[in-house]
Parts: sequence; structure tokens; C-alpha cells
Amino acid sequence: MMEEVRFCLIGAGRAGMVHANNIVHHIKNAQLTAIVESNENLLRERGEELHIKNLYREIDDALSDKNFDAVVIGAPTFTHHNFAVKSAKAGKHVFCEKPMAVTVEEADEIIQAAEGSKVKLQIAFMRRFDSLFLHAKELIDSGKFGEPIVIKSLARGPGLPAPWYYDVSRSNGLLAEVCSHDFDSTRWFAESEFMRIYAEAVNRKTPDIQKEYPDFYDSVTCTFKMQNDVIGTIDSTCPVDYGFDVRGEIVLSKGLIVIGELKDEAFLTCDINGELSGNAFRSWRNRFRDAYLAEIKSFIDAVVNDTAPLVTGYDGRAAVSAVLAGNKSIKTGMPVKL
Repeated sequence: MMEEVRFCLIGAGRAGMVHANNIVHHIKNAQLTAIVESNENLLRERGEELHIKNLYREIDDALSDKNFDAVVIGAPTFTHHNFAVKSAKAGKHVFCEKPMAVTVEEADEIIQAAEGSKVKLQIAFMRRFDSLFLHAKELIDSGKFGEPIVIKSLARGPGLPAPWYYDVSRSNGLLAEVCSHDFDSTRWFAESEFMRIYAEAVNRKTPDIQKEYPDFYDSVTCTFKMQNDVIGTIDSTCPVDYGFDVRGEIVLSKGLIVIGELKDEAFLTCDINGELSGNAFRSWRNRFRDAYLAEIKSFIDAVVNDTAPLVTGYDGRAAVSAVLAGNKSIKTGMPVKL
């Protein structure tokens, strides 16, 4: 049985570095041994920062050196398929950031490559490892509050990702980059598959981007119906500027579950005029700090103990399918049946 997992980081940007720092600084039975990053200056900078000597511009060169057991893919969405398939076929376990892929066909090929090589594949839906979302799931499963009827989910971010995101044909836009988490957590809570999705999107905050990328949208709302008749809404705006905001609400047959709040800490002031003041979360890194650590630990446990990952490629595929249905609905102005 493997006792320690050696990782290669693919993509040394924002998300990738969250995982890399967790592996380097917070996990005993794992080490980071290599980095793949196409930006040479960034590659050198990250190598120095993390004290990694095995630095590569291309995935093929990294795989040929065989100095790691698993990969963490934090590169842009349109690269996930290539990196995941090549890594899996080379016998490397794959931890892949969301969105899993650009198309369902790409997701299927990643799953097939992992299953064919008998390696672990986990998609980075960190909400499933967050204490609040886990508690909500436990309460739903317990039946204490009855069955879910309506699920509401929102996610709003303070800033935009890198410019590659502006091209919706390459990134699948806001529904993929942000709402992949909402689609996954909704499906997880409902324990059902999406049956129908209707979405509306507008661009109200980033008109300059829309001039070059006409399909780009910065705000979206979705309504959905699951196969088991659970209904609900998903909404997102990015950027919102005021902070990082993830909340949820589940109406059940015997009660209500409310998840999260905008407020960063349990601290609030009220002045003599009755004005309230507090601090909002400024970053997704802060809001889900513990969940990011828990999800990579969970993946390592699956590799070391040869058990199934808690979040699978099929979960990632389901989110991709829902994202594509939402984008199709935006284009056509009609509900889309899955």
C-alpha cells in the first residue's frame, strides 16, 4: 500500500496554488515534486516559492520523468481534457479543478481514461467538504426535516478570472466557472439528476468585455427541476465588488435549512444611530480554506487506501451537462430538457 503521494501541479495560477500550498505546508503524507506551467516566468517564480526543482513547460516532459504519482490540475478549463487524459493514461491519479471539461464528450473521455488505467479521479467540488454544506447534507439524509422541495443557491465573486474566461466558447462562462459548484451541490442535496433548466443572463457590469466578446455575461439566474420534482433557483454575478458571497436555502416538507452568510466573522457593531457594520468575505480562499484542505486530504486517502473518491468524474460530468443546458437556454430563450 502506498504511504505517501507525490504530486505534480499542472497550472500554477490562483486555484492551483491553493492546492500546492496545502500539499507543501499542511499535509504529512504528501509532497509536491513537480510543476507544469506554460508561463516560464511564473513557472520559475512558483518553483522558487515552493522549493520545487522539477519544472516543466509541457506535460509530456513531466510525464516522461516519472517523479510523481498524481496530478493536481488547476490550469484553465479548456486544457483539462488534454492534461487529465494524458496523465491518467500515464498511470497518474487525477485531481481536477472544476469545471471538469468544456463538453460532455471531453468529460466522458477523462472518465474512460481514468477507469481504463485504474487510477483515481476526483473533481474539486470543495463545497462537499465544507462544514456548513456537510451539516446540511447530513440533516437532509437524516430525514429530520422531511424531504427537500425547493433549493436556492447563490454564488457571487468579487473579481474576474483571467482573460481566457471571457470567451464563453472556451470557458462556458459564468455558469461553468462559478455555478458549477451550485449545480453540483444542488444535485448532491436533491439526490437526483437535472430534468430541465431555464436560464437568463445579462451583462451589466462589464460592457467593455462584451464589446470584444458578445456572448459574455456577468450575471445569470437559473430555474431548474430535478427528476424527483425538487425545484429551485441558482443565481450568480461576477464581479460584484462587495465581497465573496456563497449562500443556500433548502425548503423541506418539515422545515428549512439556511446555509452560510455574507459576514466573514461572528462580529457585528451597531452605533447610536442603529447602523450595523461588519466584514464580508473578501475571497473564496478564505471562505473555503478548510474545505480546500479537506478535499485534497480526501483524495490522498483514496489513493493511499485504494478507495473510491468522494467526488467522482460522473459528478463532474453531471455539472458540465447542466452548465451546457443553461448556456443553451440563454442562447435560445427556452427551457432545455436534459
